[in-house]
Parts: sequence; C-alpha cells; structure tokens
Amino acid sequence: MAEPRTIDIKDQPGFRSIAIICLLVLYIPVLILMIFSLNSGSLVTHWEGVTLGWYGSALRNAEFHNAARNTLIISVTATIVSTICATLAAIGMTRVKPWRGLAAAFMVINLPLMVPEIITAVATLSFFALIAGTFGLNFGIGNLILAHTVFCIPFAYMPIRARLEDMDLTLEYAAADLYATPWNAFKRITLPLLVPGIMSGAALAFIVSFDDFTITQLVAGPGQTTLPLYIWNQIRRPMTPEINAISTILLLVSILFVSISFLIARRRAK
Repeated sequence: MAEPRTIDIKDQPGFRSIAIICLLVLYIPVLILMIFSLNSGSLVTHWEGVTLGWYGSALRNAEFHNAARNTLIISVTATIVSTICATLAAIGMTRVKPWRGLAAAFMVINLPLMVPEIITAVATLSFFALIAGTFGLNFGIGNLILAHTVFCIPFAYMPIRARLEDMDLTLEYAAADLYATPWNAFKRITLPLLVPGIMSGAALAFIVSFDDFTITQLVAGPGQTTLPLYIWNQIRRPMTPEINAISTILLLVSILFVSISFLIARRRAK
C-alpha cells in the first residue's frame, strides 16, 4: 500500500512571493522608523544625515523619564501579581481532581483574550467610576496596576498551564511514594520544573502591559502617562526624529522580552 503523499507548503506556487510580501509589509515601516531615528535633520521624513543626537535628546527628556517610570511601575507590579495569580490558577486546574465548574473557570480566565480590548477598557473605566462615585475611592496609579493585572492574567496563565500539562507526573508520584508531603513534592519537584513556564508567562505579561494603550488611555488619570500614551501625545504635535528614537527604544525593549520568552519556550521544548 502506497504511503500517503505529503505536501510541502514551501513548494506550492507563489508561496515564497507571498511570504516575502508579507514580511516586507510587516517590517519595512519598522525599518523606516529606526532609520529616521538617526536623521540629523529636524523633520521626520526628510533625510539630512546620521546622528545619535535624538537618542541623547530622548534620554534627557524629563517627560520621557516620568512616562518610563510610570510604565515600569505598572508593568513590573502587574507582571508579578498576575503571574502569581496565573500560577495558582493553573495549579488549581491541573493538579486536583476534576470539579464542577472547571470548564467554566477555564473560560472565565481566558475570556479577556477573546473580548475586544476597547470593551474591556470601557468596562474597566465604568467600574472605577462606580467605585469612585459610590465609595469615594480612587487608587491613583493603583487603578492602572489593577486593570493591567487583570488583563495580563490569561497571557501568563496559558504558558504556565501548558508547562504543567506537559510535565511528567511520574516524578511527583515517586515523591509521594517516598512519603514526601504535598508541599515538599511541590517545592522540590513541581516548582523547579515549572520555572520555565512561569518565566515565559511573566515575560508575556510584562510585554503586554508595557505596550498597552487602549485600556491605559481610558483609565489613566493626570500624571499617570505611560510610554505608549506619551508617544501618542507627541505625534499630535509637530514631530521630530526624537519620537522615532523613543519608539525605537520602546521597540528594542519589546524585542528583548519577546526574545526572552522565545528562548525560555525553546528551552522548555527540549
């Protein structure tokens, strides 16, 4: 009996052309942004020479410093809290006997991934407005941290749960057979093996929080400008290559964390 013929998609007509066009459409604008961040002129689209002066101007910009500080406070805090919550949720849904409502809980945790972000933003704004109007409570930048924490949980949850499901349970069973308590088995077996998943989830949560614009735009109050909001405000004024330099810095930070997440996931797959 002849073996079924496999089809290599790379050999299909037009595959390479379509792939090249997609890559060009995706990355040419980014490449132009990075090139013009080195423009010595004061216009964004008129090339006059090479300089690193706009990077120096960006790094001396006090508003940029404030936006970067707010972004780091929000992103780091939201990443830590959301990763802890996601880890506990993943353990509670993979290392216990099936319980009624398990499927519903899985759907609730992942719902923010499917709901349009603008809907989440409006709902979050309405929630904080209700809290402020009813109880007179305003947590300041804590509102942003709480909002970012909530929508980062599913991004951290997915890789952590995937790691737990891929783990060999034999070691945990062996620890139990050797009279290890559940806590000791978790501390010495499960947690060390789970670290790559936790790191991958934390990296994803950080970059999602770091880049968020829609929810932050609606929830942020005075003095709570983050880097995406700062860039948005700058492009509504006469633009200089400084905004390209700031965007390039933001892009490099994003690439760094995506690379970390990729390397951790690759190590996990080995």
